Amino acid sequence: MKKLLVMQSDFGLVDGAVSAMYGVALSVDESLKIFDLTHEVPPYNIFEASYRLVQTVEYWPAGTVFVSVVDPGVGTKRKSVVARTNNGQFIVTPDNGTLTHVHQTIGIEALREIEESKHRRQNTEASYTFHGRDVYANTGAKLAAGTITFEDVGDLLRVEDIVSLPTAETVLDLTTGEVSGSIDVLDIRFGSLWTSIDRESFLQLGINFGEKLEVSIYNNATLVYQNTMTYGRSFADVMVGATLVYTNSLYRIGIAINQGSFAKAYNIGVGQQWKVTLRRL
Repeated sequence: MKKLLVMQSDFGLVDGAVSAMYGVALSVDESLKIFDLTHEVPPYNIFEASYRLVQTVEYWPAGTVFVSVVDPGVGTKRKSVVARTNNGQFIVTPDNGTLTHVHQTIGIEALREIEESKHRRQNTEASYTFHGRDVYANTGAKLAAGTITFEDVGDLLRVEDIVSLPTAETVLDLTTGEVSGSIDVLDIRFGSLWTSIDRESFLQLGINFGEKLEVSIYNNATLVYQNTMTYGRSFADVMVGATLVYTNSLYRIGIAINQGSFAKAYNIGVGQQWKVTLRRL
């Protein structure tokens, strides 16, 4: 058995929260192999937690257990669950929208509610604000270690009832030669924009590498950026400091500055209110 456990949270590394989760997991089985997806999800940002999971999960072997804790509703009646993906990975998380992108893109074949009376860490019943340590890390470690099976987690839930966040659809208009979507997340370290526009729809505009297109970015109804850009294979297809449109690693359309941060340069944010339109010239 691989015993792989991958953790994600919005806790950061400035205090002992993540280390406590590690300690709980290793107390279950010291031979577990624990890895970090990220602990830098912006506080309370469930949408980004969902996106980072879909960016990562399918590249890990079947049987890998993910623990994802971005949980602004901790201590409420939101469900604690374990999802099994179509590829055989497991995700231990609150059912608060964190499973949105995995459910849409990879697929979830089964969902179980964690029976906390069995799987909560002992002597933590009066703690209501750190389920990441007391419920999710503990349950995830037991599942990764083989101490429990997926069937032991708790009762089956309907996959159709998974809580899902709203996501932007790609809108293609071949009459005007435009495709539109939203800015889902940033490629954080480099400041590139990752849009919801899928590659297949974009290619229907008939734009080839090296050709120009018009890029318009709106914050709600306010136009905050409009210019022409080159469609490139990679960043080096344009000069340093120049902008480009490209296909990112998830086959979504990205917008970048070669060796610069587009987000910082033009004060661009993320979310459903940030709209992008690409138009064939």
